[in-house]
Amino acid sequence: MSNNNKAHIYILSGGIGSRFWPKSRKQYPKQFIDILGLGKSLLQLTAERFTKIFGNENIYFITHKDYKPLIRQQIADIPEANILCEPARRNTAPCIAYAAFKLCQQDPEGIMIIVPSDHLILKEEEYISKISEAIEFVKNNESLLTLGIKPTRPDTGYGYIHYTQSADADIYPVVSFTEKPDKDTAQKYVNSGEYLWNAGMFIWKAKDIVDAFRNYEPEIYNIFEKGNDVYNTEDEAAYIDAVYQNSPDISIDYAILEKAGNVYTLPVDIGWSDLGTWNSLHDIYESKDQDKNALIAKHIYITDSENCMVSAPKNKLMVIKGLKDYIVVDDDDVLLIYPKKEEQEIKSVLKTLNGKTELEHFL
Repeated sequence: MSNNNKAHIYILSGGIGSRFWPKSRKQYPKQFIDILGLGKSLLQLTAERFTKIFGNENIYFITHKDYKPLIRQQIADIPEANILCEPARRNTAPCIAYAAFKLCQQDPEGIMIIVPSDHLILKEEEYISKISEAIEFVKNNESLLTLGIKPTRPDTGYGYIHYTQSADADIYPVVSFTEKPDKDTAQKYVNSGEYLWNAGMFIWKAKDIVDAFRNYEPEIYNIFEKGNDVYNTEDEAAYIDAVYQNSPDISIDYAILEKAGNVYTLPVDIGWSDLGTWNSLHDIYESKDQDKNALIAKHIYITDSENCMVSAPKNKLMVIKGLKDYIVVDDDDVLLIYPKKEEQEIKSVLKTLNGKTELEHFL
């Protein structure tokens, strides 16, 4: 990739990954886990994807302060200044604003590439090529760009991008965003061919996203604008610790992208999965048995069962019979057995369990 010295990668690494419970827990969420059985965590795979192009010095991690030691442990030679810590969880808009103001203070023309830490990208060369195309576009345009994925099914767990298509361009204006539509609406979107999945990967100049916060989310803008004198100094951490919790809890999609008039999308085919749920892992897992069971374990004896997602510790024998379309996850002190079609309920189940003090260490 040419002329990438102004490009900065920001890997969002502060999520809890509750839909991947019980493997993913508050103290050790899914981005730090080797979910794919490759010997590397999702965070490590994401960082390596960019390190060979941009180098360690241009890669940053935005995370909750509790996870800083995990990042230091898993990512070798990362400069400590490249780990931006949130003292409180406030969704993606405040943490992106923090990173943008910090970069803008040094280089307003600096390119920000915002990516999740826990997604799977199978076509990495194509991905890097599309990132390069996006960088060139935002360099020359006051724009906010998101990568869009062509939907393959009416998934209700994703946001959808409605975009204007034209024959003479690869990058298109965005008409609107719709967050997690119902099944019938999602099916209409897929059938129309005018919608893409919002993959949560964004490219823009620091000054352009700061301007967007000024115009569309002034509450967040005012909080971080007041820190312009302390960014990139020894006083920065204390300032962030003092003011960050005052930010509204809101995603970048709701705060900016649904409101701004200069949002564009670049449709990409990069072998993408957000690995957001056990179902999504089952879909992409290549080593299924003849009955379409995905078995991530060393010792599983499974009969008369089909289309199941099974994960177990390497030192445990599991014997299963007569299950169809089930998730079975054994994580030492927690056993989850749940219908695949109802897996979106797991997040609400956790909220219920979260209110019980005696169960905290299981969550």
